[in-house]
Amino acid sequence: MSEAVETPLFDPFAPGFTDDPYPQYARLREQEPAHQHPLGFWILTRYDDVATLLKSGNSVDDDNLAEGPMRDLVRSTYQHDGPQLRGSSILDRDPPDHTRLRRLVAKAFTVRAVEALRPRVGSLVDAMLDDVAGAGEFDLIEALAFPLPFAVITEMLGMPDVDTVRLRELTGTVVRSLEPVVDPDLMARIQAADAELADVAAEAIAWKRRNPGDDLLTALIEAEEDGDQLTDEDLIAQVALLYVAGHETTVNLIGNGVYAMLRHPEQHVRLREKPGLAANAVEEMLRYDSPVQSSRRITLAPYRVGDVEIPEGSFVNASLASANRDAAFWGDDADELRIDREGARRHVSFGAGPHHCLGAALARLEGEVALERLVTRFPSLELAGDVRWNGRINLRGLATLPVAG
Repeated sequence: MSEAVETPLFDPFAPGFTDDPYPQYARLREQEPAHQHPLGFWILTRYDDVATLLKSGNSVDDDNLAEGPMRDLVRSTYQHDGPQLRGSSILDRDPPDHTRLRRLVAKAFTVRAVEALRPRVGSLVDAMLDDVAGAGEFDLIEALAFPLPFAVITEMLGMPDVDTVRLRELTGTVVRSLEPVVDPDLMARIQAADAELADVAAEAIAWKRRNPGDDLLTALIEAEEDGDQLTDEDLIAQVALLYVAGHETTVNLIGNGVYAMLRHPEQHVRLREKPGLAANAVEEMLRYDSPVQSSRRITLAPYRVGDVEIPEGSFVNASLASANRDAAFWGDDADELRIDREGARRHVSFGAGPHHCLGAALARLEGEVALERLVTRFPSLELAGDVRWNGRINLRGLATLPVAG
């Protein structure tokens, strides 16, 4: 007689997890809110625990990982020669390096600077919706969710013409490094994409040195040339990060958000009748299905969560998506979408603490403009077939969203 195999409490590699991870998160919150996976990493799933860790001042630098399976896994994923995107961007730096880099880049992402982009974002949305106005059915990801943030960050950076199809392939592979990677073939693809994306950034920087303009990339270059401590590797990493983070996450915000709305038709009707709710609707969509599912920290000392002590040097995933569905914080309707939810902005989808998302204001603006104009332009918008998820654990979003208007 064979022995029954116990189902792991948390298995992000299980079939169907990337389509719907929320049942696993609910079990973790209920049974083991501070859980250690057999691979060695930890995951926190309750709102209060997640928010506290994000603000705790623990590290994001992989060099602080203790010797063990997670350190080996992280190192094995990045083994190519040349510029290394992982470890050089502001996502991977602790103060004081993080403080210096963030201050440099943040000038382009002030609320005032972002709000000045509203007319241009509106024009881009209108043009993209014009292109599908007579189509009957179309894929919202291809028509709007992907090209909008891609166009915005390209214009902000002042990038030269690039192969957008290839760049999308590269960024789609590189972001897989933000989740557990155990497949050697995937590791190899990440390494190759990491190197090629660094080359694209380096070529863009070289072009911009010859063709400066009133844009973010020029500002970064001039700051580096004015004596700031940005090395060439640092500069490449920040540009690549802005290109990846500047569009990959907003694709998920728009795609996941619209999909959630179409599966809650009463909320769709409410937004259509009151388009002024678009800003709060974006916050609720961010809460309901976070574009980034988790954020990592590495403990600098033994770290206690309830009765559990997490050792120094541990890799800890703060589950943003789970915290955003925690009924202990949000109430019994935490699993429901309510676009007028009071306090929806208290979600942790943009993180918290020193590493709060630099582009939060830009993502909010793009989401609000896209959502308001979409429901106004296509009041009868509805699903037109089965969706397909992108298969990612962390930057989980839709690969296709067929709709009809």
